[in-house]
Amino acid sequence: MTELDLTGTDSVVHWTQRYSGAVMDTFGPPQRVLVRGEGCYVWDADGRRYLDLLGGIAVNALGHAHPTLTAAVSAQLGTIGHISNFFASPTQIALAERLIGLTGAPDGSRVFFANSGAEANEAAFKMARRNNDSGRRTRILALEGSFHGRTLGALAMTSKAAYREPFEPLPAGVEFLPFGDTAALEAAFADGETVAALVVEPIQGEVGVRAMPPGYLARARGLTAEHGALLVLDEVQSGMGRTGAWLASHRPEIGGGITPDVVTLAKALGGGIPIGAVVAYGERAATLLGRGQHGTTFGGNPVAAAAALATIGVIERDGLLAHVDRLGAAWREELAAAHPSITEVRGAGLLIAIEFAAPVAAQVAAQALSAGFIVNPCTPSTLRLAPPYLLTTEQAATFTAFLAALPHTLEASA
Repeated sequence: MTELDLTGTDSVVHWTQRYSGAVMDTFGPPQRVLVRGEGCYVWDADGRRYLDLLGGIAVNALGHAHPTLTAAVSAQLGTIGHISNFFASPTQIALAERLIGLTGAPDGSRVFFANSGAEANEAAFKMARRNNDSGRRTRILALEGSFHGRTLGALAMTSKAAYREPFEPLPAGVEFLPFGDTAALEAAFADGETVAALVVEPIQGEVGVRAMPPGYLARARGLTAEHGALLVLDEVQSGMGRTGAWLASHRPEIGGGITPDVVTLAKALGGGIPIGAVVAYGERAATLLGRGQHGTTFGGNPVAAAAALATIGVIERDGLLAHVDRLGAAWREELAAAHPSITEVRGAGLLIAIEFAAPVAAQVAAQALSAGFIVNPCTPSTLRLAPPYLLTTEQAATFTAFLAALPHTLEASA
């Protein structure tokens, strides 16, 4: 058995070489090999420190090694770690109750637990297929620019051709509508009795943090309700406090107070422990999947549920929703003025996109990494930030200063 050395004896180069010989090449070579974290910082195998402004892609809501989360997971694992879904645990039940309350779901609502956002969206896909009592509801509507995951049902609802084409034929019946186009939405419902579901991210993260235009989700709710289709909101990336509200759709400028039929959650829900959830609003949605029609071995296990409860508890205890809202609003203004090549800064809370005038995002991200900042070039011209909710004003300011110190003119590398 190979001994694991995390003391600093093995370098980033050493671990990267071992990675290439042992791990499938689905992600490309790792940018760094990280060995520990504390708060908003992580350290690599060479001992270099980085300010984590990506948070594991919007996952590490409480940063790294948070004492409350660590204690909750350790205590639960020391009691009982896994029991299968032939049995229930108090943590699973309590978490389901908390999610129904936090999301504003009405009486009769229920929760299905999974292990990831893709799995949560896979369950929502199956719920859409079950919403077909007439036999005519064969259409599922999604949006251009969408990303819902890489399992086959979730992938069928993901618009990017490069992700979809290697695995076709995918499950059929999905149609993609132009982003935020109300007229196209209304046209798609011209024969609304054939629509099983409309699946929407209130904020599309992977294509550069694009929020639904004001009024779009309200019109979507009206059309789906009128025609008996499900309105499914994918809040995997934007939910659980990321925008300064429990759901991005709770923000007035995005959701306008609508009540969907289904919400999918993951990422920040477990604070770093894998967990996903589907919240089905009301009896109709909650009974679409009956006994034996869906399942999971690990979903809702006591350890993941304990992590989620602890994450929710810290967010509430420390007033992190208000902090995320305030810091995000102020930081976006500062980022917009940081460099002349920045044409727009958009987002909500601590889900932020920085748009450049040229396709320089990858080279800026590489320079940032060398300077000790982890960010994500999610499009050629866009940097995405999704840091821990614990980020301070002072920490945020160090990245703003990094951008301000870049050369006055940024041009794409040849």
